[in-house]
Amino acid sequence: MAHSPELAPELRGPRVVLTPLRPEHRRRLREIHREPEVRRWWQMPDDDWPEALEPDTTGYTVLTDDRIVGFAQWYFEADPQYRHAGLDLFLSAEVHGRGLGTEVIRVLCTHLIDDHHHHRLVIDPNVANAAAIACYRKVGFTEVGVMREYEMRHDGTWDDGLLMDLLAREFVR
Repeated sequence: MAHSPELAPELRGPRVVLTPLRPEHRRRLREIHREPEVRRWWQMPDDDWPEALEPDTTGYTVLTDDRIVGFAQWYFEADPQYRHAGLDLFLSAEVHGRGLGTEVIRVLCTHLIDDHHHHRLVIDPNVANAAAIACYRKVGFTEVGVMREYEMRHDGTWDDGLLMDLLAREFVR
């Protein structure tokens, strides 16, 4: 199926709206990105972020109660032998612990399975990010394995990543 990040639809859950990135979201998303609880797990963004995402990546601004509270993205591997989609997100610390991350992941999984027909989804949190891992498990992701020295930290040291996946047939709505 063809993919066009510029034509991304708005996605809705009971409490969250994932809306395509717009220039007016930039300042608030960059503020959230700099919060210590977000910065701990995400690298500092390039100067052109979020306007310039990686090719084949679709980004969303996450809203709740009409307020910008985070960012979510997904990408895909198009090779038919390895076709799958990957996703990620961050939310402002002000909304942590309310189940919004789980809702965002469910909304994205539904979209990727139903609208893009992906049979497998992946996500790769830092092995120390217990809150993210718990969130992904709630949606149905399972641990595949540890990717050793997977991501370089701000100080130049390496952290391990946890590869998790979810098969469409295992997704509970």
